[in-house]
Amino acid sequence: MLVMGLFLAACDQKDAPSSQSGGAGDQVPPRAMTVMDVQRQDIALNRSYPAKLRSDDEVTLVARVTGFLEARHFEPGQQVTKGESLYSIEPELYRNAVTQREADLASARAELSRAQRDAGRFEQLLKQNSVSRQQYDQALATREVASAQVAQAQAALMSANLDLGYANVTAPVSGVISLGEVNLGNLVTPGSELAVITPLDPLEVRFQLPQSDAVALRRQRNEHPESEIHAVLDLPGQGVNLEGKLDYLGSRVSEGTSTVQGRAAFANPDGVLMPGQFVRVVLNGLKRFDVIAVPSIAVTQGLMGPQVFVLDEENVARVRNIQLGAQAGAWQLVVDGLEPNDRVVVQDPAGLNPGTPIKPQPFDGDAAALMPGKAAVEQSSGDTASAAAQGAGAAKAEVQEGAEE
Repeated sequence: MLVMGLFLAACDQKDAPSSQSGGAGDQVPPRAMTVMDVQRQDIALNRSYPAKLRSDDEVTLVARVTGFLEARHFEPGQQVTKGESLYSIEPELYRNAVTQREADLASARAELSRAQRDAGRFEQLLKQNSVSRQQYDQALATREVASAQVAQAQAALMSANLDLGYANVTAPVSGVISLGEVNLGNLVTPGSELAVITPLDPLEVRFQLPQSDAVALRRQRNEHPESEIHAVLDLPGQGVNLEGKLDYLGSRVSEGTSTVQGRAAFANPDGVLMPGQFVRVVLNGLKRFDVIAVPSIAVTQGLMGPQVFVLDEENVARVRNIQLGAQAGAWQLVVDGLEPNDRVVVQDPAGLNPGTPIKPQPFDGDAAALMPGKAAVEQSSGDTASAAAQGAGAAKAEVQEGAEE
C-alpha cells in the first residue's frame, strides 16, 4: 500500500505543472516589424550599362600626293588645332607645277583672243563675199578649239593648286596627335598613313539597352516629355562622374542580343578621359510611373512562386502570392497580387510564419536602408546583368517558338 501511495503522489506532481502554466489560453506576443501601406508611386529604375569611350571625330591623316616627306611641324602627343600645318611633302615641286599651269593658261587665253579676232574678220569678209563659207567655218572651229584649250588649262591649274595644298598636310580637326607612322625623308604616296588625331572633348559612348529598358525609355519620352533623363559616366574605382546627354536611342531591336543601341556624349575639357576606356553609363531620371512596388527584401520565394506577407484587419501576417515586374534598385515592381492600401511587411521576413501577430512599425520610405550592406551593393551592380538576362531569355524563347512552328 505504501508503494502504491508514493506512485500516485508522483503522478500528481508530474501533472501539476500543466495545470499551472495557463494551457491553451496563452498567446504569442506580437512581433514588431516594419510595415508599409502600398500606394501607387513613381519609381526610378537606376539602370547602368557597360560601355567603352570613343572619339567620334577621330581622324587618320593620309598623304594625298606623291613625294618625299620633307618636314614635320608638331611633336607627337601634343594638342593640335584645326587648320594647323603638320607635314610638308615637297611643296617646291608642286609650286613649280602651279607656275607651269599658269603659263599654259596664259598661252591658251592668248590663242583664244587671236582666234576670236580672226573669226570676227572672217565674218565681215563673208558678208562682202571676199571669203568662202568654208573659210569662215574654219575660223569659227579654230575659235572653239581655243576656247576648249582655255578651259582645259584652267582645270589643270586648279588640279595643280589642289596638289600644292595637299603638299602641306593640315589638321582637319583639333585634338591630340599620335606618333608619326612615316619617318622624315621617306617617299609617300596617296593613301600612306601619316598619323592619327584624336579629339578628346567631347567623347561619346555607345551602349546596349535591354529591350524592356528601351521600351520604357521611349514611352517615358512620349508620355512624360517634361521628365529629364541624364546620362552619367562612371569610372569604377576612379571616382570620376561626368554628366552628359543621351542623344540617340535606336529604333530597332538587335536579333542577336535583344538589345537596342543608345549613345551619349560627355564633355571632357581637361582631357582626363581617353577613348578606349571601359566605363559604366548610368541613366538618371528613367522611371516607371504610377506603379506598385515594395522593397526587394520583402519578397520571398514560396511553393506557389514569389510572395509577400500582408497584414489582415487584426494585424496577423498572411501570405500573398504576387507577380513580379522589373527590378529597380532596392525596389521590386509588382505587376499583380497587391492593391493600394494593402499593408505589407517590408522588414526581413526570415523566420516569419503565416498567422504570426504583428506590431506594425512605420516605414520611412528608404528601401535601400532595409537591405544588408552586401546585398545592397550586389543589387546596385546587378541591375544591368539581370535585365540583360531577361532579354536573352526572351530572345531564346522566341527562337524556340519559331522552331516549334
